[in-house]
Amino acid sequence: MKEIPIRTTVIGSYPFPGWLEFASQHLDQFGKADLEEMQDDAVIAAIHDQVDAGLDVITDGEQTRYDFNLSFYGYINGIKPNLKSERKWGPPAHDQRGKHTITGELCAPDGLGAVKEFKRLQRLAPTGPVLKASIPGPFTMSGRLIPNDQYRDRYAICEALLPVIRKELEDLVEAGCQEITVDEPSMSCYAYREDTRRFVDIFNRTVETVTGKCYLSTHLCFGNYKGRAVGYRKLAPMFPDFLDFKVNEIHVEMASREFAELELIEDIGKVMNVAVGIVDVKSYYIESAEDIQQRIRQCLKYVEPDRLSVAPDCGLSQTARWAAKRKLQHMVQGALAARQEI
Repeated sequence: MKEIPIRTTVIGSYPFPGWLEFASQHLDQFGKADLEEMQDDAVIAAIHDQVDAGLDVITDGEQTRYDFNLSFYGYINGIKPNLKSERKWGPPAHDQRGKHTITGELCAPDGLGAVKEFKRLQRLAPTGPVLKASIPGPFTMSGRLIPNDQYRDRYAICEALLPVIRKELEDLVEAGCQEITVDEPSMSCYAYREDTRRFVDIFNRTVETVTGKCYLSTHLCFGNYKGRAVGYRKLAPMFPDFLDFKVNEIHVEMASREFAELELIEDIGKVMNVAVGIVDVKSYYIESAEDIQQRIRQCLKYVEPDRLSVAPDCGLSQTARWAAKRKLQHMVQGALAARQEI
């Protein structure tokens, strides 16, 4: 799949247009056909911005999701929302979002909605860019469910969700999806305190039935809710174990951390492709094309251009659309200039 040196890609999410955020607060005023049209229009807007930037790989911008993962809980049987958060006031952060109470067996007989999203992208996207789907992994998904007598800890919940996620991946491949990212930011956030070999086992069992059937990647970051990190922001605890992930590409958050531990991409590049987060989605400094080109030069000290992709640090949903547009445009311009240099 990866044939372009210094390929330009994205993680998954993109900012909602302002009108979509407004409409989402007044859904009772729309009919079913209105909502379907609204969803198409939002995806068209996300596609337009990505294609206009010149990206090699695009997504639907996750325009029909609430956050990159929260909407998936609406497809899962055996849970009910528990909207009581631990903290209601003060600066926004993860502890202001409620978790779900488990009420029965966890399953998703109708899937998680990612296939429908991808088919919409197929229908609306122009020919040319590679179309990618992103889906959260089971360990990340388990984090917003409260253990009970049936599922006594997070790992038990994770094991129950694993076949659900795996089936969704299989259905995406069956639908013609050639590139899939499995987002596991919780694994990267907690690698410093958990058993990383256990993480590798969970991940590989999740993707085992689609390995070799699509271009498979994982996204490792430290959280970005309201532009704030949640994890211990070091890559070192993940490696070398995470090199055993059965993927074609690992994406690592770099720009917001001023490219600390950049030398670790050399180890990744020896066994698979590496995508470097080269645009800081937590900052409103708009990286110039020259900034991007210089950052790519740094990356090429450790990895061959055929092994390298560049992307934002995370999804762009927490970044204003005007800034996201310019960041992507400059990212592509810098990558094209870097290709000319090689």
